[in-house]
Amino acid sequence: WQDAKAYVAWLASTTGKRYRLLSEAEREFVTRAGTVTPFWWGSAISTGQANYDGRVAYAGGPVGEWRNATLAVDSFLPNPWGLHNVHGNVWDWTEDCWNAENAGNPGDGSARSSGDRSLRVVKGASFNNWPHTLRAARREREPADTRIVNFGFRVASDF
Repeated sequence: WQDAKAYVAWLASTTGKRYRLLSEAEREFVTRAGTVTPFWWGSAISTGQANYDGRVAYAGGPVGEWRNATLAVDSFLPNPWGLHNVHGNVWDWTEDCWNAENAGNPGDGSARSSGDRSLRVVKGASFNNWPHTLRAARREREPADTRIVNFGFRVASDF
């Protein structure tokens, strides 16, 4: 998270434009892309749709492969809004501080700055997670100083 924040600050200073990490609410919103199902394409998942540990089935879906590595961003179809890998591949850091419950979320898409500031919300799951963790609503927490190959981030702009 700290490295992601440093990159966003560098990008802003280099371009003269405002950039930031997505909030938890924004990250879920772009993952769903107007749907209400666990995944933007429906209720089941296969390793032909996302990068995860496919040795475990989910919701009647098939057992698949485990690639045990990240894949190129365009390895799977984009969601209806043109975004790739919103489910799987790497966890995305969000701006939000960790709160055990989502109650108290501002409700306007902004990040929550109250809660445990040493922990940050991550969304999306990664190549080494079981399929249930890739659901759009799934949220986890990690220490802000965690550095690991299966963590990434998305950049938002307010201009």
